[in-house]
Amino acid sequence: MARKQIRAAFDPIEDVASFRSPNARANPSRRARTELEFDEPTILGALFGQFDANLVLIENRLGVYISARGNRILIEGNEDNVARAREVLQGMHSRLLSGQEVDAGAVESLIAMSVEPTLEGIITGDEAHPPIMIRTRGKTIVPRSPTQIDYMRALTRNDVIFALGPAGTGKTYIAVAQAVSQLITGSVKRLILSRPAVEAGEKLGFLPGDMKDKVDPYLRPLYDALYDCMPPEQVERRLANGEIEVAPIAFMRGRTLADAFVILDEAQNTTAAQMKMFLTRFGMNSRMVICGDPKQVDLPGGIAASGLNDAVVRLEGVEGIATVRFKGSDVVRHPIVGRIVEAYEGKDPE
Repeated sequence: MARKQIRAAFDPIEDVASFRSPNARANPSRRARTELEFDEPTILGALFGQFDANLVLIENRLGVYISARGNRILIEGNEDNVARAREVLQGMHSRLLSGQEVDAGAVESLIAMSVEPTLEGIITGDEAHPPIMIRTRGKTIVPRSPTQIDYMRALTRNDVIFALGPAGTGKTYIAVAQAVSQLITGSVKRLILSRPAVEAGEKLGFLPGDMKDKVDPYLRPLYDALYDCMPPEQVERRLANGEIEVAPIAFMRGRTLADAFVILDEAQNTTAAQMKMFLTRFGMNSRMVICGDPKQVDLPGGIAASGLNDAVVRLEGVEGIATVRFKGSDVVRHPIVGRIVEAYEGKDPE
């Protein structure tokens, strides 16, 4: 569907379009008002949310007042927050026009990204810059936090990417989506997903079954992302013919991974020797993504420091290698997850 123009009428005294100027930001107490008019009445229900829930969420998060009458929305409040609210609504509108859903999580992510001066351009793109998104047969993934923007860019520009940060920031999911996209387009021939088989503080004992049955519990998050980005029958077929391989890191020794998109998840639970072994498997026309949370190391006692931390210290700044660091504010699950992460990252209890 072709994107239609959103008409914005500004208060003649407070022009919201000028909010980005240094002079405007120097006086954050100024009040402003702007009005948006949308031309597509069929999507207003999804835009506003049930009982205007999306508008209420924006009001609560940005401290503005929003009034909706028909296809017109009036936003009032602090000038900077009014400008952000306007960008969030335009971003929601753009997503709906492109066929994407807008739920509370999407609204939260747009609010988080509204500090970016080019939010709408990032989502919709323009003639000079294509939109930042990953297309798979399952869905289209767009960035849901400012750091995800940097991450998606790094995934297309660098050979080796370290993605560091807490759970719920999209590190593994976005990497799998990018891998699936490249597998579908033929730019790589194989997708290899790996992680160390380390238990998170528990002793599970003997696991029955063959090797696949034994390692599958450790690799379930990778399977979940795969099935979300690709129809189940295609996942099963590609697993059967070897186009998609899921294996513990121990199975990587002695191999050269060429024409492949390789993802190592939970990398904080590798030793330095394992990480060196894994990184040196890199082959021609390949890309590696190493995901992990340096603050959640589950290595058993007596083992030296995490191989992930060691590798980042050694390799950060090397040409062709990028490091993307996520924070608690980048969590894209329920907002309370982000607050929990930030609480645990704060001062330790006495």
